[in-house]
Amino acid sequence: MRFTLVEGDGVFLTRPVSFGLTGAQKAQIDIEKAMVLFQEDGKESIELPFQVDRQQHKIWFLPVMGNNNDGLLNFRLENGLSSLKSENGISEKKKNGSLQLGFQNKPAVSYRYEMTYPPKGVDSIFKKSGYIHPIITPKGDTLTRIQPEDHYHHYGLWGPWTHTQVDGERVDFWNLGEGMGTVLFKEFKNVESGDVYASFTAAQEHIDLKTKKEPQVALNEDLQVRLWNLNRPDRYMLDYKSEFGTPLKNGILFEAYRYGGGLGLRFNERWKADNCTVLTSKGNDRLTADGTNARWCIVSGASSDGKGTNGILFMSHPNNRKHPEPMRIWPIDANGGRGDMFFEFCPIRHEGWKIEPGQKYELNYRMVVFDGALKAEEAEAYWQSFAQQPNIDIINN
Repeated sequence: MRFTLVEGDGVFLTRPVSFGLTGAQKAQIDIEKAMVLFQEDGKESIELPFQVDRQQHKIWFLPVMGNNNDGLLNFRLENGLSSLKSENGISEKKKNGSLQLGFQNKPAVSYRYEMTYPPKGVDSIFKKSGYIHPIITPKGDTLTRIQPEDHYHHYGLWGPWTHTQVDGERVDFWNLGEGMGTVLFKEFKNVESGDVYASFTAAQEHIDLKTKKEPQVALNEDLQVRLWNLNRPDRYMLDYKSEFGTPLKNGILFEAYRYGGGLGLRFNERWKADNCTVLTSKGNDRLTADGTNARWCIVSGASSDGKGTNGILFMSHPNNRKHPEPMRIWPIDANGGRGDMFFEFCPIRHEGWKIEPGQKYELNYRMVVFDGALKAEEAEAYWQSFAQQPNIDIINN
């Protein structure tokens, strides 16, 4: 089976590409047997690692990008044994109550499935599971923070809803100190790793604590997280997909508010007003970005050694509610003038959202965690590949 794809954006960045297993089967490839994938460059064939995604019935791979001009990239898939050695360092493992997704043979992203309790002397109402922390750059800088003294309910990367209504009663799943609600891990539905990515799907329950008899589940959520190897020492990619629905007979209303749902991240304590920057797809900076809408946003700041920078590119998928998506970005004088950094894509910032019973809802985000710098044109290229997979053309069977 031979196929082609076109890279026509003029910015040559490695990013994951997929094609359906159905196409391979039509080309008489036996997908139950060993397969090998080659990228053809003139007379040369380069074997590429790939990974079969049985859930989505796809094959994922990372093409070797050119750097001279736009044009076709050519590939060949056939049955056979691979000569590659798996040395990319992508992995998953459970350790001390966290599921760690690894990159370059070291932890990069951790999901906390066991309960985390607040520091001694702080009310246990702030306990929590079901969040991502730490997120670590390839060079080893931790970018996330949990339980800061100013906001004990902040937990790294997480997405609870804030002002909601359940049968006319206000329920807050974000501000744990109010005792109205929380979001907790329930179980893993899938955990896997291979030559291209490591991933998990975690079932989470959004629990209403205000009911008279006993707590009730107001939302059931499947959180899907996938760590991609980009074949670079200074970057990796992280997908964050939330699928949710409500079991409540009358549904639940997400009220319009500047915080809630989507994807929120509390950054490390070393970033302040004077060493942290913001750039959005519409050109807004930290002084002007809060409350605006964007396709993507770069948040970066000083590295721990003070000799460089690192950060995260956040991307919102075009199918998300209210895309380009509203953002909450703390003002430069946040937290008593320190200028600590908090970022959120917030799909209910300007308009409420009624979640009806019996329906499924979905939000998709992608992040690139980087050391050094990431340019605006690179951010746009990453977003374009996230928004729409390049066309695969089968040229012969």
